[in-house]
Amino acid sequence: MLDIIWFLIVGFVIGAIGRFVVPGKNPMPWWLTLLLGVAGALAGGLVAGWIGLGAILKFVVSVAIAALLVLLVSSMRPGRAS
Repeated sequence: MLDIIWFLIVGFVIGAIGRFVVPGKNPMPWWLTLLLGVAGALAGGLVAGWIGLGAILKFVVSVAIAALLVLLVSSMRPGRAS
């Protein structure tokens, strides 16, 4: 149970960082940021682990993927201000 809580916390932090690096107003709800952060953390961890990167680069790759997910989802949502 503690692993799931830790994964959600890390996913939220990564999602928040990913959201901050995307410029412009973002009307996305917090729960969607959490989901995108968890997805970015999982995808970044898998990709960076497959390549053989260290922990810091895994975090950087996770943030980059989360930022891309935030950008893609926010550009598809109505009300996106440029």
